[in-house]
Amino acid sequence: MSSEHGGSTAANRVLQRSSYPEWLRIHEILRKETVGGIILLVVTVAALVWANSPAAGSYFALRDFEFGYEPWHLRLTVGEWAADGLLAVFFFLTGLELKREFVAGDLRRPSRAIVPVAAAAGGVVVPALIYTAVNLSSPETLRGWAIPTATDIAFALAVLAVISSHLPGALRIFLLTLAVVDDLIAIAIIAFFYSTDVHPEYLLWMLLPLGLFGFLAQRNPKFFGRNLPAAWLILLPLGIAAWVLMHASGVHATVAGVLLGFLVPVLHRRTQGSAEPPPTGRPGLAEIFEHRFRPLSTGVAIPLFAFFSAGVAVGGAEGFVSALGDPVTLGILAALVLGKPAGILLTTWCVTKTTRASLDPGLSWWDVLGVGILAGVGFTVSLLVNDLSFDAGSASNDHAKVGILSASLASALLAAVVLRLRNRYYRAIEDEERLDLDRDGIPDVFEDRDR
Repeated sequence: MSSEHGGSTAANRVLQRSSYPEWLRIHEILRKETVGGIILLVVTVAALVWANSPAAGSYFALRDFEFGYEPWHLRLTVGEWAADGLLAVFFFLTGLELKREFVAGDLRRPSRAIVPVAAAAGGVVVPALIYTAVNLSSPETLRGWAIPTATDIAFALAVLAVISSHLPGALRIFLLTLAVVDDLIAIAIIAFFYSTDVHPEYLLWMLLPLGLFGFLAQRNPKFFGRNLPAAWLILLPLGIAAWVLMHASGVHATVAGVLLGFLVPVLHRRTQGSAEPPPTGRPGLAEIFEHRFRPLSTGVAIPLFAFFSAGVAVGGAEGFVSALGDPVTLGILAALVLGKPAGILLTTWCVTKTTRASLDPGLSWWDVLGVGILAGVGFTVSLLVNDLSFDAGSASNDHAKVGILSASLASALLAAVVLRLRNRYYRAIEDEERLDLDRDGIPDVFEDRDR
């Protein structure tokens, strides 16, 4: 089922190999996100066990405990602090990754960006349409249309790491970049469709710390890169001020994290060279912040959010069966398990049919299908949108959690079947395609772009 398009150039290939510096960077991110996925799995199981144990009351009492400063709209429950506060760190990293990808990464070239952007869009639109179709008869649940539109990159990569050790790196990179663009779309959806009682005056005040943050970061990237204590003492308070004012405005506070990430300067590719890694000891401020904040995001922020969001009292087998009869649960299951792979596969196929692009000869459409199924592993952003769609503790909120967790498990199992078969295939031919190293230490496969 491999794509055979004679005469296509490397520039027109879909899911082709990245440049070597980009491959090194993505490989490091994948390793960290895989560890984060394992942590997520552990805390999710812990939350579900506690929420369904005889001590369930203490779990929900802890999650719903309120503290904070009321005049600034900051008296929140523990669960809300995790969703609005801690997730801002995750979205700050998302902003950094997006800017780096489109300014200095391989996606700065439209020929490379079109595929993950189109695939991410298809993976959002099709699940949303499926959920809407399932819930047309119950208008009160239509507000959850965006719940099944997001992919949890940490969980997905953890699954990929377990089930496949020989798949081409291009597939992992495709999954990562697709999920990053997916997050950008999710952020836009949250900002435009899930912001309530917006207060423009707070948004205007928010521009002051936000603008000052951007001005200082852009004008003094080397200073803050060499003097991290100064970054903590100067930039961090400005970031917190922007977050507080964004939260008070009625726009979801995590959007502030993305905007702050966009304002951090990225070391442009022209300072690195098109084929060489960045000069030793000269990472940009975005790279420094990404290195510093990623452990906080993957090891603390996302796990705590997951712990307080994933806990749902299922009510045993009878409660689970009852949840499956809810159109919210059915819509999420159908959208993530069927809609995600359908949207990703169809849009990628359409790109190859409507442009001069063709699938890289080293890959198969079965690979794209496997990644599309794996993208149905939705968790972090899906749980966040669920909390924005339905009141905590309501039947719709609990049933949506059942749908998210069940669909993620089903997607992981289905992807394991498909990608395991592809993994055996690539393992069989791995010796024939083993990478050879040149004197410069860069594999030949990254230098021969038309191979």
